[in-house]
Amino acid sequence: MTEIEKLKKLTGESDEELLSILLNDAEEFVLAQTNRTRLIPQLQKTVRDLTVIAYNRRGTEGENSRSEGGESYSFNDAPKQIYDTIKQFRLARVGGKVYEA
Repeated sequence: MTEIEKLKKLTGESDEELLSILLNDAEEFVLAQTNRTRLIPQLQKTVRDLTVIAYNRRGTEGENSRSEGGESYSFNDAPKQIYDTIKQFRLARVGGKVYEA
């Protein structure tokens, strides 16, 4: 099953172009945070989780909280476990260079 197919199941969204854009953005974020040029299998779920979070947050970008119809919603950053996973697979820079196997 492809990542787009998994995201369709998780979100119920049928717009593959939207899911692809969100998936690419999440992948670029993870690669930038880990100093990597390619995604390793251990980070696939992290990218998928970030994509689902981005999908769910559409229309609320930049908001910290919202009240509607007597209900209050607060928005947090991504869960700590996502950032912990990203940190675990981060490559260090040595002399300004990153050595990726």
